[in-house]
Amino acid sequence: MKWIFRLLRNLSILAAVALLAGCAAMGVGDSVRVRMSGAEEIPPVKSHASGSGTIRVEDDGSVSGSFKTQGVSVLAAHVHEGAADQNGPVVIPLQKTGDNEWAVPPGAKLTASQLMRYREGRLYVNFHSAQYKGGEIRAQIRASTGGRKSDNGNGGSGY
Repeated sequence: MKWIFRLLRNLSILAAVALLAGCAAMGVGDSVRVRMSGAEEIPPVKSHASGSGTIRVEDDGSVSGSFKTQGVSVLAAHVHEGAADQNGPVVIPLQKTGDNEWAVPPGAKLTASQLMRYREGRLYVNFHSAQYKGGEIRAQIRASTGGRKSDNGNGGSGY
């Protein structure tokens, strides 16, 4: 009879460990902090404008995030597809949420191809102004690993 209780206890422990491991993998996603500048634009622009923000990409491609800009009157803001040395098409238009504040709209989701580009570091966020219609400040979005917060590689602290 003791062996049955030991077996049940061991199975319960095994089930709990499996459940915890499954929960840990769910919705981990990837949160990346970015800093935007004119130096990141293609071609680079001389601007005193700057910005920062966080973008989160879940394993299913769901995207959320928010950004703040300084020293620029933004006409439009987007997440684009493109390598650090390229300009590319808009993937997600950002919504203005306040003075100098922008956010990924609710329900935004990357396609499988865009998610792959994100993991390759081939997405960027771009803020357009009247003076620089092609973009005044930009930051490459570089995926981190394991859902840890990351910096975009522009000399930040890694948060």
